[in-house]
Amino acid sequence: MIRVSTRRRFLALAACTAFGTVVRPGRSLAAADPAVARIQSFYDALLAAMKQGKNLGIKGRFEKLAPVVDATFDMPTITKAACGFAWSKASGGEQGKLLASFERMVAARYANQFSSYSGEKFVVEPSATAHGADRIVRSQIVPTDGDPTALFYLMRGSGDDWKAEDVYLDGTISQLAVWRSDFASVLQSGGAPALIAKLDSLTAQLMKGG
Repeated sequence: MIRVSTRRRFLALAACTAFGTVVRPGRSLAAADPAVARIQSFYDALLAAMKQGKNLGIKGRFEKLAPVVDATFDMPTITKAACGFAWSKASGGEQGKLLASFERMVAARYANQFSSYSGEKFVVEPSATAHGADRIVRSQIVPTDGDPTALFYLMRGSGDDWKAEDVYLDGTISQLAVWRSDFASVLQSGGAPALIAKLDSLTAQLMKGG
């Protein structure tokens, strides 16, 4: 169990990925907006993994969450944006390895940081807000004590197929911007191979958790 406040736990996760646990607002409401439904489904899966956290162990949580991360977030677009100009300089093979390493690290981060359930609730607004061609899904982390923390998801897609491309802590702090900042010095000094090695090392460390 992670014995930190909900906000501190989120901020620790935000160094490499964001989001958290959830309480379902009502399936009929979430289903009315496919962008909202996508986030709600992610939260449902995350909550289930947390409630089974001890029995599953980190490997089991990782195996449950990895496909959900892939289904919820546009990882190819996020990876490309997080790498910036260095993405275009990487070979096709390096790009594929970057994407795979990044996806594994994100799933491992969830599995590590969200290892148990301690009463948090996530409240998702039932309707998304238009943002040009995109949509914003608003939610709040409601801890067992303390103030709620706002999480806004930038969603892109069409029809019933929407995925998250960024998330904003307190409605202002961009996760994508955090990733770009974290990756910049590694990419500048060693290019794609250095970032792949860094991501793989982070994943290995995270997977040592209980």
